Amino acid sequence: MPKLAAELSPIQITRITDPGLHFVGVVPGLALQVRGNSKSWLLRVRIVGKTRDIGLGGFPDVTLAMAREKARALREQIRQGIDPLEERRAQRAALAMAQGMRVTFAEAARAFVATKKHEWNNPKSAQQWENTLQTYAVPVIGDMYLKEIELGHVLKVLEPIWTTKTETASRLRGRIESILDWAKVHGYREDENPARWKGNLDKVLPKPGKAKTSKHHAALPYDEIGPFMERLRDRSGVAALALQFCILTATRSGEVRGATWGEINFG
Repeated sequence: MPKLAAELSPIQITRITDPGLHFVGVVPGLALQVRGNSKSWLLRVRIVGKTRDIGLGGFPDVTLAMAREKARALREQIRQGIDPLEERRAQRAALAMAQGMRVTFAEAARAFVATKKHEWNNPKSAQQWENTLQTYAVPVIGDMYLKEIELGHVLKVLEPIWTTKTETASRLRGRIESILDWAKVHGYREDENPARWKGNLDKVLPKPGKAKTSKHHAALPYDEIGPFMERLRDRSGVAALALQFCILTATRSGEVRGATWGEINFG
């Protein structure tokens, strides 16, 4: 049992201004903590051999009488073998879980992209994520709470484009899976990830490589490229210039169409 300090009155409490801990008596370990212009109550106790400080609220919102009452209740909990700090953490975790269960997929998607975009080397990645999610996923599951999303909902997003826009659909599936994994780690859902491919969606959707047979355009014979480029230079318009740029730099057409001046090195 810690040494009991001299009992202080409410008037004496109001006059304390020196920074630090000021033990106020009656309940062992109860102290007024002064930091700058703020005062708050603190209960210093030993739990399983360790000294722990438990906050009881600010003064004067919490009066001396209220602080003593709270301190007595906490000491009684400790006497019964209950750790008040662990009890508080459990309550906060339960509250966070309850609040998290009300997070929608659209909210989680925004939070995930905001968190991860600093890791992506290509600054366009965040925009690509947002575009595919906003176009295909958010209209279907955006307003759903994370805990409610099941396999059927993911299929409702993917099936309309799985065989017509297979590459986009495959990327979208991975993005939905990542967001739902993020949600589970944060305690926003508990069930298995319905967007997982192996052992899950691979049982109900065709493999991306077999979902659609690609039809490639015929390639221009190498010995015809010179005359073709001459004819192309005679054409006006952005499309002709973009095609020349594509041929000369061996750049993907999508990268050319989305290029910005900041990506062009004239050196």
